[in-house]
Amino acid sequence: MFLPRSVALERLAYTLAAPALALVPNLTPDGPANIALLLPGVIGAGNMIHAATSRVPGSGQRVIRSLPLALAAGVDLAAVWTPGYGPAQTDLLLAGGWALLCGVLAPLSRTGRRGHRPAAVTQLPAVPAAPALTAALPARTAPVKEPLHPEDGANLYTRSAREVWERAGLPGGTLLVKAVPHPDTAKDLTILLRSKDAGRPIRSLSRADVAAAFAVFEGEVVLAPVEQQKDGRQGGPGWLQAHITPDATARRAKTPTLKERWADKVAGPKGGAPGTELVGRIRDEERGVTFYRGRMADETEVPQIDLAKVCRGLGIPADDSCQFLITDGHEFLISVFDTPPLSQMFPATRELLTPDAKGMYVCGFATTGQPVKNMIFQRDKNAARHGLILGVSRSGKTQFFAIDMAAMSLAGQVVWLGTVRKDEKTSTLGRFIDRQGSNALWMARSLRAARALCDIRAEMPWPHDGQPHDYKPGDPRCPYPQLNVFADEFMTCTKDEEYGEFIQTTADDLTVTGLKYGIGFVPAGQSPFAHDGFSSGMKANLRQNSRAVVFNMGNPSSTRKAVEGAMENPHDVPTIPTRYSQQEGSVIERAMRGEADPENGVSTGGVAVIVLDNGRAVLMRSLYADFDTDLAKIFPDDVVRLTDHEIAELDKRGLWFDWNEPERPGEFHPAPDDDGEGEGDEPRRRGGKPGDKRRADVTSARQALEAIKTLVP
Repeated sequence: MFLPRSVALERLAYTLAAPALALVPNLTPDGPANIALLLPGVIGAGNMIHAATSRVPGSGQRVIRSLPLALAAGVDLAAVWTPGYGPAQTDLLLAGGWALLCGVLAPLSRTGRRGHRPAAVTQLPAVPAAPALTAALPARTAPVKEPLHPEDGANLYTRSAREVWERAGLPGGTLLVKAVPHPDTAKDLTILLRSKDAGRPIRSLSRADVAAAFAVFEGEVVLAPVEQQKDGRQGGPGWLQAHITPDATARRAKTPTLKERWADKVAGPKGGAPGTELVGRIRDEERGVTFYRGRMADETEVPQIDLAKVCRGLGIPADDSCQFLITDGHEFLISVFDTPPLSQMFPATRELLTPDAKGMYVCGFATTGQPVKNMIFQRDKNAARHGLILGVSRSGKTQFFAIDMAAMSLAGQVVWLGTVRKDEKTSTLGRFIDRQGSNALWMARSLRAARALCDIRAEMPWPHDGQPHDYKPGDPRCPYPQLNVFADEFMTCTKDEEYGEFIQTTADDLTVTGLKYGIGFVPAGQSPFAHDGFSSGMKANLRQNSRAVVFNMGNPSSTRKAVEGAMENPHDVPTIPTRYSQQEGSVIERAMRGEADPENGVSTGGVAVIVLDNGRAVLMRSLYADFDTDLAKIFPDDVVRLTDHEIAELDKRGLWFDWNEPERPGEFHPAPDDDGEGEGDEPRRRGGKPGDKRRADVTSARQALEAIKTLVP
C-alpha cells in the first residue's frame, strides 16, 4: 500500500508529542510550556467550528486537519483537572489514545489535497503489430469521447448540480453552465443553461423538465431569458435561466410580502387589477390614510380596476366609504382611509367662494384633501357658463345652489332662481339674489325674459367705442353683468300641462344662444336624459360648457348612469353609497348569535361627483352653507341687479313685472273671444277641458273632423 511520506512524518510527530501531552500539564500546569500546548488547541478548535458551519468546498478536510489540535487541548485540560496522573494513569492512556487516533486520521486529511493523491495506474504499452499486418490493415483509432464540460474551474456546487442534470438526461438538449445557491435558503438555486448544440436555440425545455430533474414541484420553477452582459457572457434563445425556489415558494404561501401578495392576488388574470404592478405603499398617520400606488406593466394599456376585488385581495374591508380610486393614464392611486373622509363638514366662507381672475372658486374638497374648483364663466371661451346639478331629494342640491350663487354674486353677477314649488331654503336664497319664484309660470316668465335679454344685449353699445360686442367675462368695459338662470326641478316643470312645452323650448334656445350674451342656464333635477326634459342639443351644450355636479341619485348604479349621461364619454365613476357605514365585526357571527347589525350610518348628503374639463369624474364633499344661520356671511352686502337700460327694455316688451301674479290674458295662450264669457272660459281652458268650447263652435263636417283630431293624444 502506498503511504505518503508526510503521513509517516505526521504519525511520528503524534507519537513523540504524546508523552509531552501527558507530562507537561502535570509538571507545570501554569507554566509557559503548558500554555504553548493549549494555544494551538484553541486555534484548531476555532478553525474546526468555522469550517463545520461554512458551505464552501473543502470544509470537511479543514475539520479533519483541525481535529488533532482541538483534541490535544482537551487531553491537556483533562490532565490539569485530574489529581496527579489520574486514577489508573488516565492521563497517559488519553495521551496514547490521542496519538493513535490522530495517526489513523492522518491519511484522510490529505484526500482532497492535490499532489498527495495516489498515482494513477498506467496501462502497459501495447505490443507492436507485425509489419505485414500493419501494412495490410487500415489504421484504426479508438473513439475519443469529448467531455461535456471542459475544465472550466467550476466549484463543487456547480459540479454537483451538473451531475443531477446529466443524470436526468440533459433535458431539452441543454448543458448546465453554472449553479448559484440563493442566500439564507437550503434548497433554492438558479441554474444557467445553454443549448448543447452551439448556435441552436432551446426549444423543448419546460418547467416540468427542470422540476423533475431537481425533484421539486412545477410551480416552484420559473424560466427566464438570458440577456447579454458586459463581461462577455452570451445570451439570446440559446441560453436560459431557471430559478428553482421551493423554500421561497413555501414562505410566499405562508407569509408573503406586499408586492408578492399583489402579484398573486391582485395582478393576476382573475384579480382586481390584472396586468398591474405595485410601485409602493405610503402611510400618512396624520391624515389616517394608506396610499397604494401602482401602474400598468405595459404603459400603453389603461388600468381596468375592480376596487372591491382589489381590497379583498389585499385583505382590506371592501367598504365604499373608505376606499377610493384615482387613475391617471397608465398609473393609479388607491386611497384607504381609517374613517370615511367625506363624512366631515367643510364650512363655506367668502375666502373660498370668491372667484379668482380665471373665474374659478373652491366648491368642495376631494377625498385626498385637495380643493375642487368650479367656474362662474369660461375665460378660455370668452363666454358665460351653463351648469347641470343632479341629485335626489335631500342629496345636497340646494346647498350647492347657495355656494354657486354666492360665488356668482361675489363676482358681480345677477342670479335668478325658479323652482317648481315653494320651500324654506329657496325662499331664503331669494333674499340674496335678484329674483326668485316657485311655480312653473314663474320659471316660464324668467326664461322668456332671459331670451329677450339676448336681443337687448345684442344691441347695447359699449362705452369705449359705442358699438355692441359679444360678452367678455372680466372685461370692465362690458355694459351689463352676467346673468345666471337657475331652474330647480327643471324636469318636473317641463312636464307641466300648460307651460311645460314653452319651458323646454325656451330653455333649449337659451342654452344655444345665451353664452355669447353673458347668460348662463343652470337646470337641476334628478335625470339628465331626453325623456325627462333634456333634448340632445341641450345636453350637448350643457356638457361642453359646464362642470356637471351629480349628487346621490338613489343607488350607485343610477349615480354612475347619471354621470355618464353628463359626460362625453363614459369613464370610471366613483361610487356614492346611500350611507357611510363601516362594517363592525363579522356579519356571519352576528347572525349566528342573533344580534342586530350596528347602526353606524352617516348621511352622504353633500357628497357629489363633479365632472372636470378633461372628462375625469372626481368625488368631493361640497362646501356647507348653513341655512339655519345668516347666509349674509357668504353673500355680498348688496344684491346684484340688472342695469337700468335692460330693465327699461324689458318693461317696453311687457316682460318686467311681478312674475308671481296670475297669468295675464293672452300671455302664453290665445285670449278668449270677445263675445264669450272670458271668466268662464279661463277655468275651462286651464282646467283640462279645452274641447268644451270647440264642441260648441262646430257647425260643419270639416270643423267636426278638426275637433276629433284635437281629441286624439
